[in-house]
Amino acid sequence: MTDELIRKIGKCDLCAENFALTATQHRPRPVPWFRAGTPIMVAGQAPGMRVHKEGKPFWDRSGDRLRDWMGISHAQFYDRDLVSVLPTAFCFPGYDAKGADLPPPPRCWDRWHAEALQHIGTPQVRVIVGSYAIRRHLGLKGPMSEIVAQWRTHAPGTYVLPHPSWRNNGWLRKHPWFESDLLPDLKRTVGAVLNSA
Repeated sequence: MTDELIRKIGKCDLCAENFALTATQHRPRPVPWFRAGTPIMVAGQAPGMRVHKEGKPFWDRSGDRLRDWMGISHAQFYDRDLVSVLPTAFCFPGYDAKGADLPPPPRCWDRWHAEALQHIGTPQVRVIVGSYAIRRHLGLKGPMSEIVAQWRTHAPGTYVLPHPSWRNNGWLRKHPWFESDLLPDLKRTVGAVLNSA
């Protein structure tokens, strides 16, 4: 079933006309990366240009930082028996005229995510990365700082993180508790799950 669903998502071209109108004028290239029953799910926003080219989620410097935050190796992260990666949109949405990433197209979530989430099941750890993913998966809106600061109040095994982009370096400096309190807890939880897998 996983292979069939990934095959269908991989052929999706719902956003082809929209992507053709972006500054990048690219074709859709969905990057589905999940499997039923994985103990860890990373819910991100949308692939960037490097992920679009390589066909692997978080295949960039942001991914390096995210893996460091989780305390997980490159090999473990890309082991689909351990980790499913479910972005809010499976394709790189393109850049606007100023070179900024466009938001994840809602139609991708509307078309695929109920089926994908049902297929993955209930992971032991959910790592929800970035504001778009937070709104979609948890229905939370508001300042990122407040949402992440409430990390102890989320469901057990659920961690809400800012996007690991270098653009958030300033945010990290202003909120030292993120690295001193939240990340050690995340690493312990992920480590325990990996050790029992």
